[in-house]
Amino acid sequence: MTWKRYQNELIAFVAFILMFGGYIYKTVQVSSQTETMIEAKRSVGEIKEVIALKKIWSDPKTSTKIEKLKMLIPASKVKWSNKSKKITASYKGLTATELNKLVTKILNLPVEVQKLKIQKIASSYDVEFKCKW
Repeated sequence: MTWKRYQNELIAFVAFILMFGGYIYKTVQVSSQTETMIEAKRSVGEIKEVIALKKIWSDPKTSTKIEKLKMLIPASKVKWSNKSKKITASYKGLTATELNKLVTKILNLPVEVQKLKIQKIASSYDVEFKCKW
């Protein structure tokens, strides 16, 4: 007899629980979709950046820029290391004018500079340069 007495309230409570569960499910689905879209946009941006950098480095003009960077300072003062997409250069005993030319050239290159360390020793400069493309 108690079932019949509270039948409408129980139906309303079950309906409310189902409605609340549906709302939570919808909210979770919408937030996961937005996260997926944000991640997809980021991935597409990274892919575009990689393609652009590959175009830059496969361009003969860019390779000549690196050659100019190599020829800017005498070979006796430079130690080059090229590992896949990373270039490391160590310069020893640079004068102030050579340092200025080198830094200007480095900053104009379309690369990701990972390390640029400049040390002054007496009247000369030592530079360590690492970049990635």
